[in-house]
Amino acid sequence: MAVDLIIPSVGESITEVQIAEWLKEEGDEVKRDENVAVLDSEKTTLELPSPENGRLKILRRAGETVPVGEIVGRIEADGEAAKAEARKAEKTPLPKATQQPASDLGTAKRPEKVAPKDEKRKDPAAVEAEKDLESRRAPAETPVAREIEAKKSAPLRGVGAPSPVPADNPKLTPASGGEKIVPMTMLRRTAAKRLVEAEHQMAMLTTFNEADMSAVQHLRKEVQEKFEKRYEVKLGFMSFFVKAVAGALKEFSQINAEIRGYDIVYHDRYDIGVAIAADRGLVVPVLRNADKMNFAEVERNIADFAKRARDGKLKPQELEGGTFTITNGGVFGSLLSTPIINPPQTGILGMHSIQERPVAVNGQVLIRPMMYIALTYDHRLVDGREAVLFLRRVKEAVESPARILMEI
Repeated sequence: MAVDLIIPSVGESITEVQIAEWLKEEGDEVKRDENVAVLDSEKTTLELPSPENGRLKILRRAGETVPVGEIVGRIEADGEAAKAEARKAEKTPLPKATQQPASDLGTAKRPEKVAPKDEKRKDPAAVEAEKDLESRRAPAETPVAREIEAKKSAPLRGVGAPSPVPADNPKLTPASGGEKIVPMTMLRRTAAKRLVEAEHQMAMLTTFNEADMSAVQHLRKEVQEKFEKRYEVKLGFMSFFVKAVAGALKEFSQINAEIRGYDIVYHDRYDIGVAIAADRGLVVPVLRNADKMNFAEVERNIADFAKRARDGKLKPQELEGGTFTITNGGVFGSLLSTPIINPPQTGILGMHSIQERPVAVNGQVLIRPMMYIALTYDHRLVDGREAVLFLRRVKEAVESPARILMEI
């Protein structure tokens, strides 16, 4: 008995997904709960497991967009595929050449050439009939027939099906200049749409400051071994900024708010999104009630999010409902940037690379590990004064970690 492979529900607002890749080939044997396909939605990437043991039959190609609830394949129980082929063969009518009267079979002429080993025992008339049948199945050698046959034999596996290329557009021809045309994933399309909407609908402005990371580096060096041994996770820089931001948001409620029509919605929760770069695109899982988390809880959650983002196992609900976002371009070497707000939020904090620079400290020039920090805010709701003071609070908390622990 065959079991259908059905696209599951992946979130209330998601009605369709894209088959990013088939992890198994047509006819491959699969086990129950073994992943057979990768699905892209507008918010995350997930994997489609097999519901039963059996062989895979693919019904929809990689790269196709399909609605939730659609059947994209089947898992046929062992022997089911062979039975289906046998039933199909029984229904195929024999060609007329094999339906000869019994009196003519004895006079059939043997072929002049020596038959292959697997044909020695076959009736010569049956051999000729098979050749005749194969010739009828072969496509006519015409350009149209060859194109149709090529489409039929296109592979069912791969990361996205190639986009159709107009014959009259030489710029899009794969052969011109070594171009490679790959369709955008749903995650990338959604991110692109939202970023453009943010640019057009918000009055975004960025303010900058710099933080001396000496105290944080010293504290991490001092407690790292004990922290990792106790909590089984490393103490990173992100937890300091998450806690610093949560404290500053309590003081400046406009930056933890959003605009809905002509209303301002002030949130009494501090759900901070942390941008994570995955292979298929940027995702922003949310730390719920980050103000109530300790450092170990923040680091554990971020490590878990990063691992599951790489594996494509983040849940859609984990990417929804954030009130503020932190992004760290410094892990890739960025020295300075102007991050774009994640709608409908009002602000986003950008972290950057730590570099040793000469700074003036109490009348002396010292070399300190410095980080530029940037706050992009929606000027429709947040004034420059509040934005600058918010960023100063974050800077002060990071430069004096005791402030975070004492919540001052």
